[in-house]
Amino acid sequence: MKKYYRFIFILVLLLPITTIADDLPELGDVSQATITPRQEKQLGYQIMRQIRADPSFLDDPEITSYLNNLGRRLVSTSNETQPGQSFEFFALQDPTINAFALPGGFMGFNSGLIIAAQSESELAGVMAHEIAHVTQKHLARMIAGQQHLGLISTIAGLAIAILASRSNPHAGQAAIVASQAAAIQSRLNFTRKHEKEADRIGFNILHRAGFDPHGMSAFFERLQLAGRYRENGAPSYLRTHPLTYERIADIESRTRELPYRQIPDSIDFHLIRAKLKAALGNSTDTVAQFDSRIHDKRYSNELAERYGLIYALLRDKRFKRAEKELENLYQKIQSDPTIKNLHNHPLGDLILIESDYLQSGAMIDTLAARVKLANKQIPDAFKLYQAALKSYPQHRALIYDYAAALLSHQGPQAALNFINKQSQVIHDDIHLYRLEAQCHAALGNHMLKHRAQAEIYIQEGKLHAAVEQLEVALRYSNGNFYQLSSVEARLRQLKEFIASFEEES
Repeated sequence: MKKYYRFIFILVLLLPITTIADDLPELGDVSQATITPRQEKQLGYQIMRQIRADPSFLDDPEITSYLNNLGRRLVSTSNETQPGQSFEFFALQDPTINAFALPGGFMGFNSGLIIAAQSESELAGVMAHEIAHVTQKHLARMIAGQQHLGLISTIAGLAIAILASRSNPHAGQAAIVASQAAAIQSRLNFTRKHEKEADRIGFNILHRAGFDPHGMSAFFERLQLAGRYRENGAPSYLRTHPLTYERIADIESRTRELPYRQIPDSIDFHLIRAKLKAALGNSTDTVAQFDSRIHDKRYSNELAERYGLIYALLRDKRFKRAEKELENLYQKIQSDPTIKNLHNHPLGDLILIESDYLQSGAMIDTLAARVKLANKQIPDAFKLYQAALKSYPQHRALIYDYAAALLSHQGPQAALNFINKQSQVIHDDIHLYRLEAQCHAALGNHMLKHRAQAEIYIQEGKLHAAVEQLEVALRYSNGNFYQLSSVEARLRQLKEFIASFEEES
């Protein structure tokens, strides 16, 4: 993971976050002659292929859904988004406080940063700034012009060296990273205009989306203060996104020009932070920390704290106590009028749920079903899954969990029937392909198993491996003309795509 993070560290240097400035001329779009949107997207896909293969990549549908919902809310208010421009937000299991933007609209957020954000507006402030970097094509601008070709070759060589260190951990890449990073940073001084532009646009995005603009300066100021008293220096975010008191003052000055509005955090925000906290460190220690905060009432949201405790208990395999805490959680929901939009009880009648609380209710029901399964209360778990899916038919975690439960307890055909129904609505989903491959393997459907495995490889960007799987699938032709034709067509389509891609490259 450390080797991977060094790679990300260099990429972060390309897009540092800084301050607010309004008296800026428009820089103009000078990037199109050097890097096209298609090329930028392809570069982003190549980087994301490496990121998704790393153990630190958080392949959690609830965390991913929350970040993308928050991102879409911000992007929808931006006047700078180009037609066809797409965004994808993801998280890494990394305790350091950092975030970064990549070519093609990909943006990563370390779990440490999400936990460190004390309000949703603080997290949204970081995200808005990263969105501005993407909408303004700052990376494309930096590589525009011959004077920056040296930067391109330096980054390319460094990426190769770091990726090579995955297979050779003793190659001594740390010294290379340190020296090359310093060289790159010295070449990025000219990006100050880009940074200011991103600050100005990011601030406006944050405000128009209905968040508290003070969250941006509050987060930066707290990080800078923490850096002053750290023995090992500033947090990672400040090392890759340098700030000054003048910059923070500029943000605060702009904030004071706006009327004050108290912006409450969503329950989703608190639940996601609690879920990330529950995954930290030793599971027994994590349970003790949740217990201590609940006992001393040291929390910003009791519902979320109890939710996180249950996840920590599941990690620690204390299933009976997790069930007891689940009862306490639902008692809290029933007794607190501010969160009555959720369920009365996991196995009771459903109540009307406002759209703003759909993810929160689904997250709690998903956790409740996991507790029931852990305690081998299979009928109760299935009753809960089926009721929850009526209320939250698009919640991916529920869908994946229910399909896996069907596979384990009702057999591969029952699971496959459910997966096929979901695939009519949810397209190109790697989780469903993985479950489908397991079902076909259990049923002895070798052709369809390899077809599903090919789709998994396509989603992972391993196109040649996908071709091999489709060719293997053809060897298991069972006389089904439709299935055979489908595999042949997919193989032909994939080979044509690879040929056109390689020709273009």
